[in-house]
Amino acid sequence: MPATVPEKPALEGLESKWDEAWSSQGTYLFDREGATRDCVYSIDTPPPTASGSLHIGHVFSFTHTDIVARFQRMRGKRVFYPMGWDDNGLPTERRVQNYYGVRCDPSLPYEPDFVPPFEGGDNKSSKAADQKPISRRNFIELCERLTVEDEKQFEALFRELGLSVDWSQTYRTIGDDSLRTSQLAFVRNVARGEAYQAMAPTLWDVTFRTAVAQAELEDKEQPGAYHRLEFHRADGEPLYIETTRPELLPACVAVVAHPDDERYQPLFGTTVTTPVFGVEVPVVAHHLAQADKGSGIAMICTFGDITDVTWWRDLDLPNRAIIGFDGRIVSEPPAAIDTETGREAYAQLAGKTVFSAKQAIVELLRESGELIGDPKPITHPVKFFEKGDRPLEIVSTRQWYITNGARDEGLRAKLVELGRELDWHPDFMRVRYENWVGGLTGDWLVSRQRFFGVPLPVWYPLDPDGNPVFDEPIIAPEEILPVDPSSDPAPGYDESQRGVPGGFQGEVDVMDTWATSSLTPQLAGGWERDPELFAAVFPFDLRPQGQDIIRTWLFSTVLRAALEEGGKPWTNAAISGFIVDPDRKKMSKSKGNVVTPADILAAHGSDAVRYWSASSRLGTDAAFDERNPTQIKIGRRLAIKILNAAKFVYGFEAPEGFDRVTEPLDLSMLAELDRVVRVATDALESYDHARALETVETFFWTFCDDYLELVKERAYSDASAPEGKASAVLALREAIDVLLRLFAPVLPFATEEVWSWTHDGSVHTASWPTPSDDASGTHAGLLELAGRALTGIRGAKTAAKVSQKAPVLSAVITGPESDLAALRLVEADLTSVGRIATLEYRAGEELSVGDIVLAPAQ
Repeated sequence: MPATVPEKPALEGLESKWDEAWSSQGTYLFDREGATRDCVYSIDTPPPTASGSLHIGHVFSFTHTDIVARFQRMRGKRVFYPMGWDDNGLPTERRVQNYYGVRCDPSLPYEPDFVPPFEGGDNKSSKAADQKPISRRNFIELCERLTVEDEKQFEALFRELGLSVDWSQTYRTIGDDSLRTSQLAFVRNVARGEAYQAMAPTLWDVTFRTAVAQAELEDKEQPGAYHRLEFHRADGEPLYIETTRPELLPACVAVVAHPDDERYQPLFGTTVTTPVFGVEVPVVAHHLAQADKGSGIAMICTFGDITDVTWWRDLDLPNRAIIGFDGRIVSEPPAAIDTETGREAYAQLAGKTVFSAKQAIVELLRESGELIGDPKPITHPVKFFEKGDRPLEIVSTRQWYITNGARDEGLRAKLVELGRELDWHPDFMRVRYENWVGGLTGDWLVSRQRFFGVPLPVWYPLDPDGNPVFDEPIIAPEEILPVDPSSDPAPGYDESQRGVPGGFQGEVDVMDTWATSSLTPQLAGGWERDPELFAAVFPFDLRPQGQDIIRTWLFSTVLRAALEEGGKPWTNAAISGFIVDPDRKKMSKSKGNVVTPADILAAHGSDAVRYWSASSRLGTDAAFDERNPTQIKIGRRLAIKILNAAKFVYGFEAPEGFDRVTEPLDLSMLAELDRVVRVATDALESYDHARALETVETFFWTFCDDYLELVKERAYSDASAPEGKASAVLALREAIDVLLRLFAPVLPFATEEVWSWTHDGSVHTASWPTPSDDASGTHAGLLELAGRALTGIRGAKTAAKVSQKAPVLSAVITGPESDLAALRLVEADLTSVGRIATLEYRAGEELSVGDIVLAPAQ
């Protein structure tokens, strides 16, 4: 046995041992020297949000990616596998607020020596009023401080997991390079007419006082009620309309029915008068009206929901918005409410929250007799910001947008085409992308009223009265990027002209976090910063990600590549499923069922956890039960078995002078191993890591339970039969060598440990095994047949209630003649392992072992 094989191999401590070795040896560094696109395999790694802690879902999906990286590296590719951290955005700001007990007030001056009220804990119950207001610059400094610390913890956990990342290529979405890249892409979007500013209805979160993009929405079932209101026709007849939002009655600009609805066709082109406020509004037709919903005719208000926005835009209706940025009814009524009675009624709503305004208008409608019957309770989906706690409102704001195909059929068709050019794993995920593209209703809103993010590189000139001229924005020239307009003067001005008539004001909004994350191929690949690197890695080979962000991250990345490069950003998209709890509910922080991975890794070992991850196919949800992690325990058992089986095999010494495998059973085993190599290779090339693992693992247990048992006596034998002994030992070692490489992408620590016993260098930079043409088909099926016979021998001894070591004078194998002929080739191994003096063969329909005659007791 080689001197390096430990007496008692163990999994404990392998993570730290081999992470240190891989780091010092540069095992996973990307080799740029002379790299071309043909020899590189590049991965657009998802940058986790650096705001808190990683969860078991990260372990799950990142393991899938790492398996691909390790496989491609062993296939001879130069793997470009960077890590990014998503620092900016609302999650980071909320964590900083809670962690330090502060909130941002841009009106406050910077304090150079500021010390936060406290540090640590989540403080989630604190209210904004209890948090210390600080300047924007102080707030951003705290964001940067905390994200750096979080990133250190994330890296440590990913290293423990064994990700073969090139950590020298790490990027941050808020770093200087990322700031420049994001701003440069935006500046070019503006120059090409793809980015623009507009006053428009905007989904607005009243808690965070920020605009929300379509991709950030989620529906939540909420209680509500239908209120039946009486509008008045010109002929004096009533027109009944049912609505869940009577508080928006002052903002009503029209009533709408489906053009094919015969009940209302005579009214199209006429007007009706609103209850309480007495405003005359038109009756219009639109295909989105639902004849089977409520009374079949709806009021259009500016703005109750996204459908209202569509109607308002398509039908060119006036804007009478009444909800302010704080979620309350604005003080001044719309100009259309021009009667004293109507204005008095409006005054009873002004300043109220939406909830209170609804109660007030219901009372007014009751008093006027225009509320018909009692409200009918319902439950219906309501739009929320995915990180918010209150329903969204729609307000009119000035925002920046990037065109995304919602209003450009040519671009929409291009995005669908690029989606079809991608290889999706699994393929059915493509439909989710196409459904999202087909369902877009508005361009991508990219400005955010937040603080820690990429500043929009824009200023506005001030007229002689000091008013901003929004229609003449000053866009930063490319050569001065990155910039922060809140502190850097506009080109052609100096700081003394900030905020004065004839001077300028800086844009204070930042970009949506997805406006930066949509550029991860460019950020990691050195776009417009390192042309040589970018040419070697773009378009990337792989985008791995979760299914829930197809609509955000995947779509937006395809969009930015289409606008900037005219093509797709990668060739493959690998979509992981969700992690669900034992009740099959998706794990999420909001549900409180998230499992953090640190304890799981410590308790079971990284290889075991990686095995659990690798056992699930892409696109398939995986259940995780922290109290009974069965699959993880199976993975740990497998990793331990690899250590012990290899130690056992390396204990055999091959006789000198023999270098060929000659025995039929050994050749059959190697032939079967060749088949396994082919199947596993094809599976991994198709991004089916679960099939590859299942195939290799099944063979491995057959190898241990059957083949090792069948040949160990021959491998132990003395020099009287050197050729047979050498054949067994050579086959065993070759099999272990191949199996270590096949398992290496999934179980990197155990395989590296065993590889180091007999090899120089790392198993992870060794060549991926290839089938041997010589052994292909040799004695096909013999190993499986011998294994069945061995099982029969063991069963016969068990039935006779004797030890497996009990000697047997004779036993009979019954089976088809072709099977018996094959088994005669391995008779020596069968008799040796079964301690059988004589084997007899009888023809029969099924293979079985029986009629054993035990040797007399000594």
